[in-house]
Amino acid sequence: MTGRTHDLGAFTALLLLSLNVSLPQMSVTTFVLAIVGNQMGAIAPDLDEPTAHLWRSHPLGGVVGKVVDRMLGGHRFLSHSLLGVFLFGVGFHYILAFFQPSVRSMDVTLIWRSFMIGVLSHLVLDTLTKEGVPWFLPLPLKIGFPPVKALRITTGELVEKGLVFPGLLVLNFYLLWSHYEMIRHFFHHNIG
Repeated sequence: MTGRTHDLGAFTALLLLSLNVSLPQMSVTTFVLAIVGNQMGAIAPDLDEPTAHLWRSHPLGGVVGKVVDRMLGGHRFLSHSLLGVFLFGVGFHYILAFFQPSVRSMDVTLIWRSFMIGVLSHLVLDTLTKEGVPWFLPLPLKIGFPPVKALRITTGELVEKGLVFPGLLVLNFYLLWSHYEMIRHFFHHNIG
């Protein structure tokens, strides 16, 4: 999937889960950082791709991207596995712990969970593509759904651009519209 589909997919997953659990009261800082964390998680597994937008947008990004690509074993290898999910989770936990003393009003647990939802949504979406995902690395098996490769999505092609991305947009608008009162109540009583 393309970056924008991963971004929207991660937000959709966060919204779906948030609408189905009782969210605690949180600061505006936590709310904003949870969404930022979710979007960081949405693109984190693609750090293994030297041509990713993150690397192209920095002067030394091409060089750093190639080094990270080699360290992670290439695109859709370590970073697209449950082992990679674990490593991302541990790494992001330490990043949050480092910044927590300077931003006391943030709930690191909520931000960490939002990040992990983004990472997992990335892998789920990539499981729908022709390439599949090596969920159980080091086992050399890429898993895709549906099992018949010909029925899976080609990244950046018509089905993703014309069906998956617009479908996620419609789903988000529907969820926001159908849960408007709940969302309004949450912002009125829980963000502060």
